Amino acid sequence: MSAATSPVRNVDGKPLPSAIKVGVSRTQLEVKQFFRERDQLIFTFFFPIIFLAIFSAVFGDSDFGSGVNAATYFTPGMIASGIFLTSFQSLAITIAMERDEDLLKRLRGTPMSPQSYFIGKIGLVLVTSIAQFGLLLAISGLMLGVDIPSEPSKWLNFVWIFVLGTASGSALGIAFSVVPSSGKAASAVVTPVVLLLQFISGVYFVYSSLPSWMQNVASVFPLKWLAQGMRSVFLPDGYEVNEPGESWQLGLGAIVLTVWLVVGLIAAQRWFRWTRRDAG
Repeated sequence: MSAATSPVRNVDGKPLPSAIKVGVSRTQLEVKQFFRERDQLIFTFFFPIIFLAIFSAVFGDSDFGSGVNAATYFTPGMIASGIFLTSFQSLAITIAMERDEDLLKRLRGTPMSPQSYFIGKIGLVLVTSIAQFGLLLAISGLMLGVDIPSEPSKWLNFVWIFVLGTASGSALGIAFSVVPSSGKAASAVVTPVVLLLQFISGVYFVYSSLPSWMQNVASVFPLKWLAQGMRSVFLPDGYEVNEPGESWQLGLGAIVLTVWLVVGLIAAQRWFRWTRRDAG
């Protein structure tokens, strides 16, 4: 084997583990640390569930058309919101805090590659998103009477919407982590952005009832398409006539989410910082 293709070895002459293997180990560490943080755990897992319960109680007697009740209508939006919380918001805040605490700087001084670090973060997002979705679906189905879809085609749509939404949210979260000036300011900077998008993207309100200008603004951002895609999965067939344009627009949604994924990747590659701004 030539030197150019020889694996990198440590001082003992043994090959160093691959970036993927180290990334998997990093994922396990990230997950353990996440579940040790009770405040973050409660906020991430129970915030959408609490809001779903509130909306179900407040609008319990309302008919959203085609026999859809409040719990059924708002469940897709809460699933989309949960994905955005565990990907965009969580990564933007935690990475900013780790940078401020010089954790990223110290990690750069270890043999672990940047790829392994990001694999660990994305792995954490996948684990927490799946766990949050499972918990939300169980509670909405068992306690709130939401009908869980059984058609394979709907679950196939759910898979690609979930994967693309998680990927775009993660890439944007990593890129946006450079915006807060410090770790302490991260929550104050990131959380209002997420709240604003939730209010205009059909998470807390019926999307078709929002002003047209607000719908136009929301259609630029990924959360609107993630929520609309989830409605196509969990709302009954034919309900799309209640949507603007009388269609789920899954093709356009896939394009918008993909564009934001590419934007996030490019922005992260160009502007991501491993050290604080005052470090030069």
